[in-house]
Amino acid sequence: MSSLSEIKFLTVAEVAEVMRVSKMTVYRLVHSGELASVRVGRSFRVPERAVHDYLQVGFGSTG
Repeated sequence: MSSLSEIKFLTVAEVAEVMRVSKMTVYRLVHSGELASVRVGRSFRVPERAVHDYLQVGFGSTG
């Protein structure tokens, strides 16, 4: 398990850019619980690992 200082958090806009989807799609994934996130004030931060895990599940374990 990583220490908190090693966890990189991404903004919704950054996640959207990485996944090549709209910010609204990322918000839907966050609100549905499909993509783990942390709420900071009025915005969300997504652990980089959560994006990796979500995409891994989507593509299956191919590597």
